[in-house]
Amino acid sequence: MSDSGRRKPPLVADRRYGSKKAKRPSSGKAASTKPARAADKGKTRRKAAPRKVRRGPIGWITGLVAWVFRIVWGLSWRFGLIFAVIIGLAVAYTASTLPPLTEQLDGRARGSVTLMDHEGQVFAWRGDQFGGVVTTETVSPHLKHAIVATEDKRFYRHFGISPRGIASAIRINLSEGRGPLSGHGGSTITQQTAKLLCLGQPYDAEVWESEAAYEADCRESTIYRKAREAIYAMALEAAYSKDDILTIYMNRAFLGAGARGFEAASQRYFGKSAAEVSPAEAAMLAGLLVAPTRYAPTANLSRSQNRAAVIIGLMEEQGYLSEAEARAARNNPAELSEAAEQKAGGYFADWVMSSGPEFLTRKTTEDVVIRTTLDQRIQRAAEEGLKEVFATKVKEGSEAQAAVVVMSADGAVRGMVGGRKTKVSGAFNRATQALRQTGSAFKPFVYATALELGHHWYDTVEDAPYTINIPGSGPWSPDNYDHKFHGTVTLARALESSLNIPAVKIAESVGLDLVRKVAGDFGIQSDLAQGPALALGASESTLVEMTGAYAGILNGGSSVTPYGLVELRLQGKDEPLMDAAGGIGERVIREAAARELIWMMTNVVTQGTGRRAALPDREVAGKTGTTSAARDAWFIGFSADYVAGVWMGYDDNTPLTGVTGSGLPAEIWREVMVRVHEGLPANPLPMSRPEPPAPDPVANNNGSPGRNPQRQDPLERLIRNIFGIRN
Repeated sequence: MSDSGRRKPPLVADRRYGSKKAKRPSSGKAASTKPARAADKGKTRRKAAPRKVRRGPIGWITGLVAWVFRIVWGLSWRFGLIFAVIIGLAVAYTASTLPPLTEQLDGRARGSVTLMDHEGQVFAWRGDQFGGVVTTETVSPHLKHAIVATEDKRFYRHFGISPRGIASAIRINLSEGRGPLSGHGGSTITQQTAKLLCLGQPYDAEVWESEAAYEADCRESTIYRKAREAIYAMALEAAYSKDDILTIYMNRAFLGAGARGFEAASQRYFGKSAAEVSPAEAAMLAGLLVAPTRYAPTANLSRSQNRAAVIIGLMEEQGYLSEAEARAARNNPAELSEAAEQKAGGYFADWVMSSGPEFLTRKTTEDVVIRTTLDQRIQRAAEEGLKEVFATKVKEGSEAQAAVVVMSADGAVRGMVGGRKTKVSGAFNRATQALRQTGSAFKPFVYATALELGHHWYDTVEDAPYTINIPGSGPWSPDNYDHKFHGTVTLARALESSLNIPAVKIAESVGLDLVRKVAGDFGIQSDLAQGPALALGASESTLVEMTGAYAGILNGGSSVTPYGLVELRLQGKDEPLMDAAGGIGERVIREAAARELIWMMTNVVTQGTGRRAALPDREVAGKTGTTSAARDAWFIGFSADYVAGVWMGYDDNTPLTGVTGSGLPAEIWREVMVRVHEGLPANPLPMSRPEPPAPDPVANNNGSPGRNPQRQDPLERLIRNIFGIRN
């Protein structure tokens, strides 16, 4: 029979999901009417394997560790979130307290002093210099790139701190045997800026013992300080742009030699604006950031150049310089400007700073500009002349010192050397600070007094044994340097040969009080000896004071106050706060007396003790001086254009060996003055030689012809001179 009559089962869709507990099909139709779940789209849902539970001690330990981890993790992320919120609030608050950008650029507690020579060229700086505001847009691109390449190559990518940099710095410090926070800091430019701003805490003289203590606290490297620094750095990032932060950094960074900011440093070292520096110069400036005192080119130029070569390499690696540009920068390293080579103006700048009011020089809180009398050509001449003699005529290893002063006849100091080391600042200045006995260099003032009273070069005095009874000291017998007596000599001969006995007799004759007055009026302000040894230079004076007194002789007999400061004004102002406080003063002796004295002093150089000082092309006059036991040796003299003084000796008063004023000091003077007058016309000295009267048919009581100043009454001479009475 056919099965067509059978009832067919209804068509239904396959069940997509099975029941929770599937029954295993038995056989036959049951298997065909209930398809297996494995056939459902070819997928099988695996049954989860039961987790194995460890039993025993290992299971307990594992469970405990898991439990502790869950607790620690739960606390960590919660506390981390709280900490992040606190940090965020601290950063936001700090950022809200930051002042405008313009108030962050110049943070010096004191002002500065800029010194210019007589031509208006800057030659020295004192105090913290701030050359003016620079920005990332106004400086040379090479300088901006050098700073970023050297200090923080990821500056434009981080948020103020660099965890990667900090971790690297800690690793390096530990590997080098230091503490984790000692040595390399891993600080970003932003963090360094935060440190330069002292985390927003300004200097307060009432709180801090000194600026040094304040800056030391700003550089402290404790963990607490580092944490505050990080918050402040992130606040800077929130308040300012990256270029703003770099601008603050460029204006605040200390770069050695008193320069604050890259504009001041560029002017200080290269004599140009930071906008004009070359790649080599930019690299040298950026190299100062790591250690400004050590790498300052004024301290060690070759060391600074080597450091700059490293910076050039970094700039090349980071794509700021091409290979050719880097090679050119290495082959042509940066050089110091002429002003920078003078360091800080040396002895002359120190003297000028001490001559002005303290509140506008040494302790100024303003930026001050001082125009001075310095002639840098003459300054170099003084330094080179001194070096020449010590290099060729002084025994190697000698500790003898020397000083030189060159000035005009009105007392304007044109050059000054206060010791053999010329590139110094703040050193002991033997030209202005050393009080030394003047020796025979004082004698022109004895003869100036006699000439003012009417005596002349042809008047005579007896050079013979002479003893004076000094109250309280007993008899004193002066002696000549050559231990000889020369009989009757003229005043001119006595001066040119520097005879001691005639000088003492003349001083006694004209009056010691008058000699002291004339010397004092010429500018020798030091205490002058009271006894007859005054005539032989027993008094002490400074080289600048003695040179100024000789300038008074050259200018015709008027007093002179040596000066170096011409004008002092505030930076940016045209009106001076003070003008020159020196120059020519009142007349001391008649012009005729001065002219005759100059003639007598030319004889010292042409035929007397100062022959080694003679110049080949012009007239000069001067006087040697050697003190007791040769502890001091002097030569002071002048041409028609300049007066110069030289002192030589030991700082501890040790006697010089084989040195007198007619020797090395005269040679130093000549070497200096040859250089000073190079290229100048030879002008004649303002001198005169009065003709002696006809011989007196009646010899005087000491048997010598003419008049004898030793025997004449000084008061009578003065009266005769005032009323024009002549013998």
